[in-house]
Parts: sequence; structure tokens; C-alpha cells
Amino acid sequence: GAGLPAAVAVLAVPRAAIRVDRAPSSGILALRAGGTDLATLPLGLPWLHWHVRLDALSGVFLTLIGTVVAIVGLYGPAYVREFVHGREPLAPLGFFTGLFVAGMMLVVIADDAFMFMVAWEVMSLASYFLVAYQHQHAANRRAAFLYLLMAHISGLAILLGYGVLAGFGHGFAFADMRAAQLAPAWATVAFSLALLGFGMKAGLVPIHAWLPEAHPVAPSHISALMSGVMLKVAVYGFMRFTFDLVGGPHLGWGVVTLLLGSVSALFGVLYALQQNNLKRLLAYSSVENVGIIFVALGLGMIFLASQQPLLGRLGVVAGLYQALNHAMFKSLLFLGAGAVLQHSHEQDLERMGGLLRRMPYTGTFFLVGCLSIAALPPFNGFVSEWLTFQTALQVPALQSGVLRILIPVSAAVLALSAALGAAGYVKVYGIAFLGQARSRHVRHAREASLGMRIAQGLLALLCIALGVLPTVFIQWLDAVPRLLLGGGLPSAASQGWLWLTPISPQVASYAAPLVLAGIGAAWVLGYTALHWRRHQRRERRAPAWDCGFGPLNSRMQYTATGFSMPIRRIFSPVWRIDEQIERSSDAAGLHVLTIRHQLQISDRSWRVLYEPVGRWVGIAARRLGVIQSGSIRLYLAYSFFTLLVLLWLIS
Repeated sequence: GAGLPAAVAVLAVPRAAIRVDRAPSSGILALRAGGTDLATLPLGLPWLHWHVRLDALSGVFLTLIGTVVAIVGLYGPAYVREFVHGREPLAPLGFFTGLFVAGMMLVVIADDAFMFMVAWEVMSLASYFLVAYQHQHAANRRAAFLYLLMAHISGLAILLGYGVLAGFGHGFAFADMRAAQLAPAWATVAFSLALLGFGMKAGLVPIHAWLPEAHPVAPSHISALMSGVMLKVAVYGFMRFTFDLVGGPHLGWGVVTLLLGSVSALFGVLYALQQNNLKRLLAYSSVENVGIIFVALGLGMIFLASQQPLLGRLGVVAGLYQALNHAMFKSLLFLGAGAVLQHSHEQDLERMGGLLRRMPYTGTFFLVGCLSIAALPPFNGFVSEWLTFQTALQVPALQSGVLRILIPVSAAVLALSAALGAAGYVKVYGIAFLGQARSRHVRHAREASLGMRIAQGLLALLCIALGVLPTVFIQWLDAVPRLLLGGGLPSAASQGWLWLTPISPQVASYAAPLVLAGIGAAWVLGYTALHWRRHQRRERRAPAWDCGFGPLNSRMQYTATGFSMPIRRIFSPVWRIDEQIERSSDAAGLHVLTIRHQLQISDRSWRVLYEPVGRWVGIAARRLGVIQSGSIRLYLAYSFFTLLVLLWLIS
């Protein structure tokens, strides 16, 4: 099948060989050691060899990549069995998957701009072929082309950003860029280019359009890698550029990052709420979660620029923890969506229902993912969002009145996004897994294979572990601010493994194991009380009253569209909505015979940002097409006059 190769890339570094099967251990060793390993590889150009670096920051993301890839490797062979007798051969899927993983690993250990950009393009091009794997569908080809186009635009912006640093540092190595002395204006130019490039790859609003198009059409285990891992590689690039290479964040950079993150979090969850395609909904949800990561990083940048290093480091750790958590629960949700798609052949929520009875393991693991991404304690999503809120609540430490207003507003937007996200996953789980089946395919669905269940179960356990034992993981992540910012969070684990105290015990504390114990005790007591009451008195069981309409059926259930209708009414300016209701009546017009409802919701960013650019490009192409006359003499004249102009410019 297309199981991931055991060793995709072997790169010699002083301590360990970095391979897919060793990536988590190599990353954890780098975090625990806290040092930096450097090496030069005899690759690249004769005068420009590749430089590799394994430090705490690359260690976090190397661990993330290796963990998710190893788990997806358990899932992939069973999932791709349905492609065995399809039109597309499996060899390209396996080859480009390995190349994709190798590109991501090379990005996070690159120590010069040349190697970084080569690895970045390998990652982007390989994932393009994975998105276009089922290319017989026009929608897949369109999504792949859009993804490739925006990937190259983001790559160009990153290349120009590195070009600014290389121009002042007189070298492509990251060490030369760190030593460069940039004027504030040029530093802002470099940061803006990096934010555009890495933000486009990460899926920040409004440059997110490729993400909800590409993720749904890729094979589900590839969607898990793209959303759970590739987006974090973009976060890594942004952090490496901003906190390590460009010389320290400025206050204005933090404000811009905070605003973009807040807008992405809110708009991402609003777009997700209106989707009925399960994978498309998960893709828009990634926009929201990437926004939360950038909110935390923006807060960290603001506090660092305001001479509040402890609070700045807390923001960076909150962003890292959110990135780690999102990699786990979003990969879990995409793998669950893939299992549902494979065994029910449905992606539309309106045609699902009752899947928990037919797929109990997948339904249970998917529930863990929903609770985690909804940021409910004691799951992992709660911890990282709680840390982000704790960072925002320290706004009285700032002197600027504008920031004292801006940060609470952003925190309120983040709270609204969290509440809407919880509502969205109530919709997803309730419509898809509870109630009655709405289609024949779903009624005949069966549980996923053993390898697919094991992969989902491992990710579910990681979501629980990251939520119940946050102090242990944050102690590992503390190596990153010590490396980049000169210090960590000394009080985070000062009360032991049980209590998380990010700033000090007097300011805030959280004991996830106690929360879990309390929830478990409440569940046991509730179950015991109900069981005792049931045996104390005899109850007559009968079907639920259905208002005299006969037996309950799937048409009496809430629909996904109906569930999200109140939110659509409140936030209607956010979307471009085309809603039509057609009624047919009898000849007398007294009785309605049929009602037909059509609803189409589209992203306004297409109309505001992308469609005008597409029109301008089309107009320019048609006007430039005039020179395509078909005359060889005219073409020779073009070449001749171009040569004359170039000679004049050179001389």
C-alpha cells in the first residue's frame, strides 16, 4: 500500500540520525538537552553546502512530525486498500507521501536559506501531487491548481524575506542572518514578507482560500498530515524567522499578528459552522486553530517588545502548546472522517446519522477529538487556550492605553470563537454519530479496520495525556523560550506535576488530574444513583411520544443546516448567502404540495480578494495575447529588439 517508508530521510548530525522512526526521540533529546547540534552536508551547490541544525525549536516540530507520521503510517495501508482497484496506481501516492514527509523534516532542521527553500518547495510540490491524486474529478484539479499557485506565491514571499536578511548578513546561512544589523524599516519589510508567506501557508484569513479547497479532496490520511503537520511547519518557519533570525519582535509586528490571528479565529469558526461537508468543515476549523496560535504568538511579541519577558515567554509557550495540541486532535478528526468516508461513502452531514451504533470505536475516538478541539477540560485543547487567556489577562502590566483596550477585545473575540467552535462540534457529532441514519450507505456502514482504529486510539490517548499532564509537556517546551528568549517559565511546575502555575501560584493555577478525578467521580455517582433508582421502582418502557405522526424516523431529526441557522442569521454579513424557497400549491392555492429549499453559502474573500485579481489577470492576458500573431518575422523582431535593449542596459 502507501504506508510511509520507515526511513524517508537520513541526515547525519552529531547525536542521532534523523529518520521518520527516530524523529520523535531525536526531537525529545534536543528538548531535554537544551543544546544545539550543527552539521554541514555535502549537498547543494559546490560553494554552498547544506547546513543543518537541531535545537529546541526544531526539536518540538520534529517530534510533532515524527509522532503524527508514525501514527498515520499505521492508518494508511488499510485506508488505501480502496484505491487498489481504482484508476490511479498506488506507487505515486506512496512516493509523494514519502517525499512530502522528507520535505517537512528538512524544513525544520535547515540552517540556511538555500536548504530551507529547497525543502519548502519539495514539501509544496509533493503535497500538490497528493492533492491532485484523484485527478479525474474537475474539483480536485481546480483545488490542486489553486493550492500550487498560492504555495508558489507564499514561497516567493518567503524567498524575498530571506533575501532581505541575506543582503544585510552577506550570506545565506542563518548564522549570518542572525548577525545582520537591519534598519527598522528593512526589518519590517522582511517581517511583512515572512508573515505573508508563512501566513498564507498556515491559512490565515484572508489568504486562506486554498485550505478549504485542498484538504477535502486529498486522501484523508494526507489531509491529516497537511492540516495536522504541514500547517505547523509554516508556524515553525514564522517562529524561526521572527524570534530567531530577524533580531527580535517589534510592538507593531505583535499587534498585526494579534489582529490577524483574532480575525482568522473568528472567521474560521464561522465559516466552519456553515459547512455540511465533513472534511471541508474540518479544514475551515484549521483556519480557526491557526488563528489561535497566532493570537498567542502575537501576545508574546507584544509583551516582549513591552519589556515584559516572562509574559512574552508565556505567550510563546501557549502558541507552541496550541500547535502541538492541534496536530493531535485535528489529525485524529481527519482520520475519523476518513474512516466514516471509507465505510459509509458519505461526506455530507445531512446524509449521516447513527454512526455511533455502527462504528462504536471510531465514534468514541471522534468524540475525544471533538471534546479536545472544543477546548473542554480535561482535554488538551483547554490547556493551550487557557494559557492564551492567562497571557491576555496580564494586560494591566502594559503601559499603553491602546493595548489595554485592544488585547481584551481580542480575548473576547477568542472567547466567542471558542464558544462557536464548541457549538460547531456539537453539530458535527450530534448530526453524524447520534440519531438515526439518513441514507442507505450509512445504515450499512461497518467499523473501520484494526490498523485504522489503533491509529485513532493512539491520537485519542495523546489528546488525553496532553490535557491531563500539561506540566510535564510544558517543562519540555520550556527549552524553546530558553533558547530563543533567554529564559523560560520558572514557576510553571513549581508546585509539582499536579498543578500548572504558568506565572505564579497566586495569579492562576490549574490541576488537570484533579479535574479528571472530579469528572470521573461525578460520572460514577450519577451512574450509581440512576442504577439504584431504576431498581427501586419498576418503570414502564414505551416509545417516545411523536405527536401522533407515527414511528420516529430520520426526517424528524435536526439537520445540519437547521442547527446552524440561528448563527447564520446573526452573522449573515460574514458570508455570501444565496437562499431560495420554492413552494408549489394546489389549483385553489389553499394547500402547499411541495417545498424546495436551496441554500448556497460562499466565502466573501473570494469575491473581495480573489475574483478581482482573477479578472485583472484575465484582462491582462487577453491584451498581451495581441502579440501572439503567429508571424515568425514578428517573433524574430521581438527577439532582436529585446536583445538591443538588454545590450543598451548592460553597457
